[in-house]
Amino acid sequence: MTTQEFDYELPESLIAQTPLKNRSDSKLLIMDKKTGSLEEDIFKNIINYLKPGDCLVLNDTKVIPARIIGEKVDTSAVIELLLLKNIENDDWQCLSRPFKRLHEGTIISFGNGLLKAKVMEKKEEGLVIVRFLYSGIFLEILEKLGTMPLPPYIHEKLKDQTRYQTVYAKNIGSSAAPTAGLHFTKELLKEIEAKGIELIYVTLHVGLGTFRPVEVEDITKHKMHREYYILSKKAAMKLNAAKKEGRKIYAVGTTSTRVLETVMHKYNEFKATSGNTDIFIYPGFEFQAIDGLITNFHLPKSTLLMLVSALSSKENILNAYKYAIKQQYRFFSFGDAMFIK
Repeated sequence: MTTQEFDYELPESLIAQTPLKNRSDSKLLIMDKKTGSLEEDIFKNIINYLKPGDCLVLNDTKVIPARIIGEKVDTSAVIELLLLKNIENDDWQCLSRPFKRLHEGTIISFGNGLLKAKVMEKKEEGLVIVRFLYSGIFLEILEKLGTMPLPPYIHEKLKDQTRYQTVYAKNIGSSAAPTAGLHFTKELLKEIEAKGIELIYVTLHVGLGTFRPVEVEDITKHKMHREYYILSKKAAMKLNAAKKEGRKIYAVGTTSTRVLETVMHKYNEFKATSGNTDIFIYPGFEFQAIDGLITNFHLPKSTLLMLVSALSSKENILNAYKYAIKQQYRFFSFGDAMFIK
């Protein structure tokens, strides 16, 4: 199976540059995963497609303002860092730009010295390990100096930083938002719970995998980067009960999906656990955890497009995308939603 098989043409005008005024006003394309049949609605009506007893699993990771711009102390050259993962203490794995200007021992200053970073190690593909030097509380300093790490296809400036954050974001540590969750409002979540639908929260901190395209032709040769996840005892108990009782489990987003399938494939049940996952889901994968998925429209040739194709079929998904393009749906992070059931 080749990467090229997951390509499609998207007019640039359909790449959503800004979020809608109301999160839940997005369009919703509903697809039957077996037949590929389609129907249209708006996201606030997602509740009509869920039944009492169903489980909705959401990723409660919280995005940090991970993009910081500073300058080398010795030459004043401008350097941009994107914080990806906290290794330990004040050591972080970062994407750097321009990579070639950095060397081990390089000091970068941010905010006139409010924060400094010392390059401890140069890796490959633009990756560096840096040690941050500062006085005070790191996350408070980052709030002052950093900006939300919007994907490169978004060119508009985000006026309200909270719009690249789900309303239920809780556990700090993500370098990108779990964008399927951006459509939910607090009011809609209350309505869903009132109907008897169970909301269950897991955590996956989105890291480098989101920023790296598939560069091999044979998709089976692609290696996913490891991302940290948490499944709590409370969540595991609720999910196991749902499985036992034959109730539906719907994941909100590919990140929630990866947590659930990682745990289920490892333990053959839901279990309280945490760790790093590099699970790569593509057609041929046997889903053991989820029955359906709420998701956004994904980039051509991406691992996310491969994941949703695995849940239905590549033909059904590409046909749905073709339909969405014809109907002028908005694509990617701030775009419209899809419910694969």
